[in-house]
Order: sequence, then C-alpha cells, then structure tokens
Amino acid sequence: MDEPIGRRERKKAQTRTSLADAALRLFLEHGYDRVSVKDVAEAADVSVTTLFKHFPSKEALLFDLDEDLEAGLVAAVRDRAPGQSIPQALREHILLRANKVRAETAQTAAFTRMIADTPVLREYARRMWLRHETVLAEAIAADIGAVSDDISCAALARFALDASGLIERHPDPSHAANEVFALLENGWNTAHSVR
Repeated sequence: MDEPIGRRERKKAQTRTSLADAALRLFLEHGYDRVSVKDVAEAADVSVTTLFKHFPSKEALLFDLDEDLEAGLVAAVRDRAPGQSIPQALREHILLRANKVRAETAQTAAFTRMIADTPVLREYARRMWLRHETVLAEAIAADIGAVSDDISCAALARFALDASGLIERHPDPSHAANEVFALLENGWNTAHSVR
C-alpha cells in the first residue's frame, strides 16, 4: 500500500523539479519579465493549473528550495552539538550557505544577477528569507524554554537572517561570520569596548 503513495510523491517532486528547471532556463534565456507562467507550464509539459498547484506565484518558481532553507535553519538550532550556543550554530549554518553561494557555477552567478537586477525578484527573495524569522524565532524560544513570541528570540532570528547577506557579500565570509556572530553572542560592549 505504501508503494502508490511513494510513486505519487515522487511524481509530484519530479513535476515540481521540472517546473523549477524550466522556469530557471527560460528566465535566464529570455529574462524574467519576458516569460509568462504559461510559457513555463508549456516548457514543463503541464497545465497552468498544475503549475499553480506546485508554486503559488511566478516568483516562487525560482525559489523552490524555500522549505529546505527554513528546515535547515530550524535544524541548526534544534540539532546543534551539545554545548554549542544558538548563535554559534546559526553562524556555522549561515557560513556554510554563504560558502555554497560563493562556489557558484556560471548558471548560479546568472541566477544571482537576475535576482539582483529584477526588483520584484529581489523583493521576493528578501521577504522569503525574512519569512523564516518567525519560524526560527519560535525554534529558538522552544529551545530555551521561552514564550513563542519572546522579543529577544525574535531579535536574534532577525539579526542572524539579516547577517547572511553581509556575510555572503564580504570578501572573507568566515571573518565576517565570526565578527557578526561574536557581536550577536557577546553584545556590542564586549565586542567593542566603550571609548
């Protein structure tokens, strides 16, 4: 009985991947604004209705790993090594992601440029990353036994997520991650003695 469900899930995953791959190819070849949702659906050999069953918007087609990013952030907190602080775990996770971005292929570089050059995609990417703030804050709060809307947990989540862009753009991501997360872990007065 499990086999049909497994097949169905595999088929859904294949359709989702086909759509995301077709969207990326078409958007890179022709430009985001020149490609319609219908063009993407046709390239993936599915209906527009099927496309929208897998992706809620045209922008979402380019961010098919959104759920994986969120799950990775939560796992960084929940599954961290014994004795490792939450800021240290987030530093490690975000630095790993930054290093993957830096080891990009030509296609990834073109994707990154397209996001940066397309205001609607840039805004979607920013909102997507910040949408994870609530989930990350809740994971931090659960871990330390705080209420789910604890402001210090929300602040740590916000600062850690926002720091990822600084770290990715810095010439030395490891140095940037160390500096940013030392500040998050220890506070401004410890990182920079008051003069």
